[in-house]
Amino acid sequence: MDKNISALKSDFQNLSGLLQALGDEKRQEIIIQLLGDESCSGLQVGELTSATGLSRPAVSHHLKILRDAELVDYRSEARKNFYYVCPKNEKLTQLQNFIGDVIQYTDRMEES
Repeated sequence: MDKNISALKSDFQNLSGLLQALGDEKRQEIIIQLLGDESCSGLQVGELTSATGLSRPAVSHHLKILRDAELVDYRSEARKNFYYVCPKNEKLTQLQNFIGDVIQYTDRMEES
């Protein structure tokens, strides 16, 4: 197996949790809502419930998956949790680099 393909395969495997988290339309909607938070202070589960039409347990479940994938984090104030998309996210940078590598690889294939 070509070393470049092996490296791409390894990168793909390392990103699988992130890709699975991004692949769900409901989680995509939650991310869009978090990115659209004009105050940049984070959103509570109740706000996400209203915006997405999902139940509180469903929103909480999806937020856990997004947190486990290191896409979303939260901060606590008293008894309130505010969720936000992680700034300068290492996983997203890895995904960006992976996509760039795949594009370079396919460009080389096209040149052959």
